[in-house]
Amino acid sequence: MKKVYLVFLLVIPFLYQCKENSQKKNYTEPYYIRMADSEMKRNPESWMVDFMDKIKWNYTHGLEMQAFTKVYEKTGNNKYFDYALSYADTMVNNDGTIKTYNIERYNIDHINPGKFLFTVYEKSQNPKYLKALQLLRSQMDTHPRISNGGFWHKNIYPHQVWLDGLYMACPFLAEYGKTFNEPQLFDEVALQLITAYEDLIDEETGLLYHAWDESREQRWADPITGKSPNFWSRSIGWYMMALVDVLEFMPLDHPQRGEIIEILNNLSASVDKYRDSQSGMWYQLTNLQEREGNYLESSGSIMFIYTWVKGAQNGYLPKEYLKKGETAFDQFVKRFIRENNDGSISVTDVCSVAGLGGDKIYRDGSFEYYISEPIRDDDPKAIGPFIMTSILLDR
Repeated sequence: MKKVYLVFLLVIPFLYQCKENSQKKNYTEPYYIRMADSEMKRNPESWMVDFMDKIKWNYTHGLEMQAFTKVYEKTGNNKYFDYALSYADTMVNNDGTIKTYNIERYNIDHINPGKFLFTVYEKSQNPKYLKALQLLRSQMDTHPRISNGGFWHKNIYPHQVWLDGLYMACPFLAEYGKTFNEPQLFDEVALQLITAYEDLIDEETGLLYHAWDESREQRWADPITGKSPNFWSRSIGWYMMALVDVLEFMPLDHPQRGEIIEILNNLSASVDKYRDSQSGMWYQLTNLQEREGNYLESSGSIMFIYTWVKGAQNGYLPKEYLKKGETAFDQFVKRFIRENNDGSISVTDVCSVAGLGGDKIYRDGSFEYYISEPIRDDDPKAIGPFIMTSILLDR
C-alpha cells in the first residue's frame, strides 16, 4: 500500500506538468486572435456583443467590429471578416437604411459603427453598404452645432460637446473624405478636434474635461466656464484615439495637421504624469489616484496605450512612446487580462458606462458619480482597443 501511495504522489506532479505544458501550447497565439476567438465564443452572433438581447445599431458594436476587420486584415482568416459582416448584414437593409437608426435623433454615437463598413463595402462590393455609408455621412451635414462649429453630442444633449463624440464622428469623416474624395472633410475634422481641445483643456493639469456646455444650463456645468468638473480617463482616451486615427487619413500637407500632432504630443505627456507608479495603469478619474473609491480602469488605460503605440509607429509621437506603449501593454495584460478555465481570456475592470445629465437619473459629473457606475468584464470599449493594440504590437 505504501508503494502505491508513493507512486501516486510521484505521478501527481507529472500530471500537473503535462496539463501546464498543454495549456502553454494553447496560449502561443497572439492576444488579438485569442481575444477575438474568446468574443466569438461568448457571443455566437455578432449582434450579441455588449450583452445585447436584441439587435441595435450601437457604437460599441462598431468599435469591436472594426477590431475584427483588422484581425482579418492581419491574419487573412475569413472567419473574422464574416463575424463583422454578419453584424453589417443583420443591421443594414437592402436599400441602405439601418435598423434601429434614426437620423433625426442626431446621435453622434451612431456614426461610429460606420467605420467598419468601409472594409465591408470594399470587400463585398454590396451597394447597400455604400448607401449606408452615405446615409451616415448625410447626418453630419445637418447635425446641430454650437456657435464655434463643434458638433452637439446628441439632440437630447443640446449645446454640449463631449470628448466621446470626437471619436465617434471624426475618424469616420476623415476616412470618408479620403475614400470618396471630399477634401473639405479634413477641414471639418480639424475644426472639431481643435475647438474641442480649446474648450475643454485644463492648463494646470494638461488634461481635458469630459464635456462642455456652451449654454451653461446643465447642473454639471461650471457656471463660468461651462466645463464639467472632472477628468474621466476613458473620455480622454476616446479623444486621443480620434487624433491618431484622423491623422492616418489626413493629407500630409493639410495646414492644421501640425496643430493636431502638437495636441497629441501635449496630451500624451500629460496623461503620462498620471500613470499609477506600481501597475503602470490609469485610474477611472485620471488625476485623483489617492482618493478613496477611485480604481484602476481598463478601457481608458488601453486607449492611452493604443494612442501611444500607433502615434509612435507613425511618427506623430517621439519613439520613446513606442517603448512606453510596449511596457504599458505588458502591464495591462498582467493587471487586466484574465485566463479563463475554458481557454478563453477576458478583460476585467471596465467602467460599463458614464455620461452627464439625462432625464431619468441625473448624472452630475461628480467624483461620486463616476465611481458609482457598474464595473464589468468583457466590455467592447476595452476589448476593441485591446485587440487593435495587440495587432499593432503583434503580441
